[in-house]
Amino acid sequence: MRDITVFSGSAHPQLAAEICAHLGTPLHPVRLHRFANDCLEVQLQANCRERDVFLIQPLVPPVQEHLVELLLMIDAARGASAARTTVVMPHYAYARSDKKDAPRISIGGRLVADLMVAAGADRVLAMTLHSPQVHGFFSVPVDHLHALRELAAHFRQYDLSNTVVVSPDLGNAKEAAAFARLLGAEVAMGAKQRLSDDKVTISSVIGEVRGKDVIVLDDEIARGTTVIELLDRLREREVNSIRIACTHGLFAAGAVERLSELDEVLEIVCTNTVPIPEPKPDAKLHVLSVAPALAEAMRRIHEGESVSALFG
Repeated sequence: MRDITVFSGSAHPQLAAEICAHLGTPLHPVRLHRFANDCLEVQLQANCRERDVFLIQPLVPPVQEHLVELLLMIDAARGASAARTTVVMPHYAYARSDKKDAPRISIGGRLVADLMVAAGADRVLAMTLHSPQVHGFFSVPVDHLHALRELAAHFRQYDLSNTVVVSPDLGNAKEAAAFARLLGAEVAMGAKQRLSDDKVTISSVIGEVRGKDVIVLDDEIARGTTVIELLDRLREREVNSIRIACTHGLFAAGAVERLSELDEVLEIVCTNTVPIPEPKPDAKLHVLSVAPALAEAMRRIHEGESVSALFG
């Protein structure tokens, strides 16, 4: 297999450029053309024959547009005789569609995984999937990274002697427990029920949080309704301070501004797996880079080294 060859879709070229800077390899151009009938055409503008091709594309809004673009890039790499095509997907939006929790609904996480494999993907590199079972939707190898180390390195600058990590729901409790172990902190969680896409209720908080410095950890924040509901419960329990952390900061509909306006929120921390909307100057947002972690994982995949060793 010849040299590594990296392309990026239009979803997050800044992250792709940063990854390539860490790898010390060029980011090759991609030509995207839209026909009069609204169909897309993709051309990878570098040689792929017998190369180890990596396609970087998080599925972020407009998700359907970026998904089709990614599928066309995968197909183009296969048609260009790539030796192996790895999809680098820092954010998999369809991972939230991971179960049949109502009659006659689709399971988009599995369907989109099948589409990528059918298009020609040989491997997937993802970060902080919404739930563990999504890994099993893919019939090709998946290297699943998380951003807990980057987040933990940031929070270690503070006094953590009175800190508790709080997960908004039971589904994220395992991740919160792992994060708490990295920080040497306690863990608690909310009892959440989702009523609709933009409405949740958290009836109680399981664990001791009164008088504590709280770090709320979630995998992603979109509208922020879950976090705001959890903050109401934490306020009732008279916590000392609140910091918010997540991997995927989608921050739709002014979520950063709404969270920043809350006096008890000292800081909002996320990573750059997705493009971050430009916040107002007084926003309490801090963005960490996962480009070094993704670049190292890509290097290990290319050279046949262990990726799981990154978390040893």
